[in-house]
Amino acid sequence: MAKLPPFPGTTGRRDWRTAFDAIKKLLANGDDTTQVFRIMRALNVGNAPMNYARLIATEQGGRIAYDRVELAQRFSDPAFVASFAPGTVGAAYRNFLETTGYSADGLVEVSRLEPSEDDLAHPYAWFGRRVRDTHDIWHVLTGYKADESMGEAALVAFSYAQVGGLGWALIGSAAALKSIRVTGSRLFAKAVWEGYRNGRKAKWISGEDYLSLLHEPLDAARARLGIVIPVAYLRAQRELGPALASYLSTQKAATAPAAPAIAPERIAA
Repeated sequence: MAKLPPFPGTTGRRDWRTAFDAIKKLLANGDDTTQVFRIMRALNVGNAPMNYARLIATEQGGRIAYDRVELAQRFSDPAFVASFAPGTVGAAYRNFLETTGYSADGLVEVSRLEPSEDDLAHPYAWFGRRVRDTHDIWHVLTGYKADESMGEAALVAFSYAQVGGLGWALIGSAAALKSIRVTGSRLFAKAVWEGYRNGRKAKWISGEDYLSLLHEPLDAARARLGIVIPVAYLRAQRELGPALASYLSTQKAATAPAAPAIAPERIAA
């Protein structure tokens, strides 16, 4: 595979100081999604050229890159979201938006709270937006809950296996390690490790034509992509319960009535 040049104007150096400051804040408050993007931009140096090269080397990738569809715009169109038949990936995504209250526009706005090159007219920036905008589709495909620390951490690990980038690795590892102390169990950590292994086994999802994928039956899409049932994750959900599975959210814990630990939240985007 050809090696592409770095993002123009970048030094190619990882900013560990910023990353450690951001992970400290994220672990103190899992609802502070801005810190996720700070970590990604500090550590995922060289990630966009690598993945863009991988995309255009695939059978459909050249066309997808040439079309340069801005997925957040499509996913924010109510008519587009309403168009999917029952049982499809798109219908599951529609249900995800309705039940969580999340939106593609909301994800974009959070990503813009810190200055970055994300909005530049550049192929690498477009690919970065594509990864950001499909994050919730990955929640749907993998079955990892978005309003839960463990589900986010497991998907972060899955994402690291899929697209690389030390930012994903730092977030998933830090959440898993802290969970051992907070929950008194390794179940959360095992679910995160399983997320990484499942991501390694699955087909490279970033190379998919999402406008077609959304019309596929959900179970068939999972089978085709090699996305397996997250057994360790489901076991951890049952045994830890919703509070410990979402131990990172300090803000919602303060308002939860008589909660034994911490209520669900969202740690990554």
